Amino acid sequence: MLSSPMRTSRQYLALPLFGLLLLLVFPLHGAQAQVGAVPDPVRAGEGMVVSAERHATAAGQQMLAAGGNAVDAAVATGFALAVTHPMAGNLGGGGFMVLRLPDGETLTIDHREEAPSGATEDLYLDAGGAIDTDRRRLGHLAAGVPGTVAGLLYAHERFGRLSRAEVITPALNLAQDGFSISAREADRLNRYRSDFLNFPGSARYFTKEEPWAAGDTLVQEDLAQVLRRIRAEGRDGFYRGETAALIVEEMERGGGLISHNDLQAYAPVERAPVTTRYRGHRIISMGPPSSGGLALGQLFAAVEPFDVAALGFGGSATVHLMAEAMRRTYADRARYPADPDFVDIPMAGLMAPAYVRERMQTFDPERITPSDSVQAGVPPGWESTETTHYGAVDREGMAVSLTTTINALYGNKVAVDGAGFFLNNEMADFTAKPGEPDMFGLIGSEANAIAPGKRPLSSMTPTIVEDPEGKLLLLIGSPGGSTIITTVFQVILNLIDHGMELSEAIAAPRVHHQWQPEALRYERLGLAPDVREALQAKGWSLSGGTTRWGRAQGIMVVCDATDVLADDAGMRAAELAREGCVYEGVADPRSEGTAAGL
Repeated sequence: MLSSPMRTSRQYLALPLFGLLLLLVFPLHGAQAQVGAVPDPVRAGEGMVVSAERHATAAGQQMLAAGGNAVDAAVATGFALAVTHPMAGNLGGGGFMVLRLPDGETLTIDHREEAPSGATEDLYLDAGGAIDTDRRRLGHLAAGVPGTVAGLLYAHERFGRLSRAEVITPALNLAQDGFSISAREADRLNRYRSDFLNFPGSARYFTKEEPWAAGDTLVQEDLAQVLRRIRAEGRDGFYRGETAALIVEEMERGGGLISHNDLQAYAPVERAPVTTRYRGHRIISMGPPSSGGLALGQLFAAVEPFDVAALGFGGSATVHLMAEAMRRTYADRARYPADPDFVDIPMAGLMAPAYVRERMQTFDPERITPSDSVQAGVPPGWESTETTHYGAVDREGMAVSLTTTINALYGNKVAVDGAGFFLNNEMADFTAKPGEPDMFGLIGSEANAIAPGKRPLSSMTPTIVEDPEGKLLLLIGSPGGSTIITTVFQVILNLIDHGMELSEAIAAPRVHHQWQPEALRYERLGLAPDVREALQAKGWSLSGGTTRWGRAQGIMVVCDATDVLADDAGMRAAELAREGCVYEGVADPRSEGTAAGL
């Protein structure tokens, strides 16, 4: 079948630039709208920040205005999210960062959490060998060694331009002075009140006698003290000294495993990105222990032989093709990827187009391939919830795409008493028992079994896309557990094959299949009645219509027909304006996110 034409150019008038003109932050009022509502994008010529929370976006924008680069902006945004977005922004979790430097060099920083040194493979099995779900999701035993602070500081030390004090101070001020919470945040805090009351720190910081309401001020003085220590001492202000002592005391109080040695030994890892090509575009994403880059590579290789544009957006033929590709990709995900420092992963074989085409030979345009007949393949050479994404780009074209998580909303629900931040429950992402599903329903293998110092498999997929000429085009990522990969996949597909603008591509309804369970999920308003009927006629079991998932955040370079893009060597804002190129930031209407430009 023929490949579809490229559809990545947009004709926009460049915004006039008057030195360092700050654009207003445009809150995306479609946050309460149904899936399908298209938000207004924010456009600017000298830089862009996008995140899930407006105060955090503003912190990143302040760094760009102060002469900082994209890493400064991303680090400031990350620390601010730890204050203003406690359900997912964090000091007590971890994440993945994908960077593209102005000269086109790319790299990734893995600051995923690690299993404590006292963790064992059978940590979450009861006496009868069954999985104890509560122990792996709630409370102290669910926490892995946090990596967020080490990762952000490592990136800043390697690539930042401003001082550590400058990038941390906005978050510190938000914690010390307080900020007004949104209606959604108030609702979430009230909903988890009963969980918070089980832990003294959580009860003290995140509950009060009367219910939380929109506009209430959240002041976090203990968290501000932690940020002061990090600002003054760097990583030692978190992984040693008073903050480390508070974490270990919290572990001892609740039977957790994180020790002083675990904290002091933690280090982020700089890894090569996983790259793939789709219709001439280079897609740069995260490798293991994230499964995101590998899965994206397989998904795009599976659909590239088909004319997706001709099949049309949202039609039964397109959905059927995507879902069958997803089914095979997630079957491989269940077997192969894990922490590469512990397990050999046949990356080249898994991403080889010939291997993926072989996997798709059983694809039937008219009928489903039942999940029980789809198993992990044998690649050449092989022997037998809650998360948040943000991104930043600067006037030189440096780009940072970063996804961070504490797993479930508010992690393990334990806020460190005396420190004021939630710990993660990332240990739930390990395979507690091979063949059994995790908290997102994903099947795991022995490769992802618990081991001391090992990092659990993740679906986080921070991604950067280059156009066919090798120039910066897009930063994209999303939260959403097992749906992260398919969300990023569909946003990119919408841009390249369906010719959508970024705001349309992010707002468009999504589908998801992960091999097991059998049902094909779809979002509210995601499938028309006749499409549902056509899919059911092909044999699909459908689930959805009342839910929505993912909160994608994206930044795109948009240009006139000359396709002169923002990272040309030596090009500055005034030149960009003359060529008609701008940055466009879009936050998902499913979220309360914002974009802010410079």
